[in-house]
Amino acid sequence: MPEISLDEGRIKQLLKEAVLEVFEERRDLIYDVLARAMEDFALANAIQEGESSEAVTRDQVLQTLSGAS
Repeated sequence: MPEISLDEGRIKQLLKEAVLEVFEERRDLIYDVLARAMEDFALANAIQEGESSEAVTRDQVLQTLSGAS
């Protein structure tokens, strides 16, 4: 069996080409990954904000959601 020899530079170039190909051919996957990451980040921020704010009753939440004051 012939020996395959790849230097670090060639491996790096092949990896870059593979990543670029994924970006070009599967934009939907990249979009989904980024969208989920942003949602997770926003949820984590909302949780932290909620932990440091004052508690409200269920009725207050429902009034706010329905637009009543």
